[in-house]
Amino acid sequence: MASKPRLGKGLDALIPPAESALTKSDIQQIPVGQIRPNPHQPRSHFPKEQLIELAASIRTHGVIQPLIVKRSGSEDYILIAGERRLQAAKLSGLAEVPVVLREADDQELVEIALVENVQREDLGPLEAAEAFQQLHNEFGLSHEQIAARVGKSRVAITNTIGLLELSDEVKQALANGDISEGHGRALKALENAQAQSAALRTIIARELNVRNTEELVRKLKGQKVKKAGKAAAPPEIQALQEELRDSLGTKVSLQHSPKGGRITLYYYSDEELDSLVARLLRRKS
Repeated sequence: MASKPRLGKGLDALIPPAESALTKSDIQQIPVGQIRPNPHQPRSHFPKEQLIELAASIRTHGVIQPLIVKRSGSEDYILIAGERRLQAAKLSGLAEVPVVLREADDQELVEIALVENVQREDLGPLEAAEAFQQLHNEFGLSHEQIAARVGKSRVAITNTIGLLELSDEVKQALANGDISEGHGRALKALENAQAQSAALRTIIARELNVRNTEELVRKLKGQKVKKAGKAAAPPEIQALQEELRDSLGTKVSLQHSPKGGRITLYYYSDEELDSLVARLLRRKS
């Protein structure tokens, strides 16, 4: 089981590691109308059905986990973490919510909201890409530094940010969930937006998996595609292989049989090898 992303330097002081670390004196009740959203919240889509379910739970049990806020002016507060809980609390008609007051600068507002969503796997790939890009462009963090803050490999960060270079049509399909991040990375090899759109229509019409999409892209680029010497792996094995690719941020080949099998990982530079080893051993690279 993968470990949770590591908080960056100083962030663990802003988000308590466990509810047991809080005392009653740490928690305040604040009117929901005095809390403004985190302007750097990377997550833009909150499924209405999930908010309705959470609101129903809040009406019955209240807000179990306090929101994290920072003071803004004499009476207002800016949300640091807990956007989904805040929206559900408003939906449930709650007048006040429990909060923990912290101090944070703009960079920490981005990092905390990003880490919170990554830990819950709430971000879509494009939302994550935009947040990573913001940390890089506005705050000067390298891809390696971003990777350390969210517990991913440097290669995974670079690959995710690369999704922002896709055509608008492909990005919309990715945001809608019509294709996966793996599909998007494969389509990125097509530099022409029209070619990406044409390939996208084929992927959706034929329900191609990531591996077949990579073969399609190679054909469109005029590259020879080797014919498979044996039957394709079962769908569940292909899905696992694609999940490993997304998690490790590199090409993964999985051969499976009832008696066992092997996993082959690919890397293309010494830096990628170091990052991959660090990811597998769960240590800082």
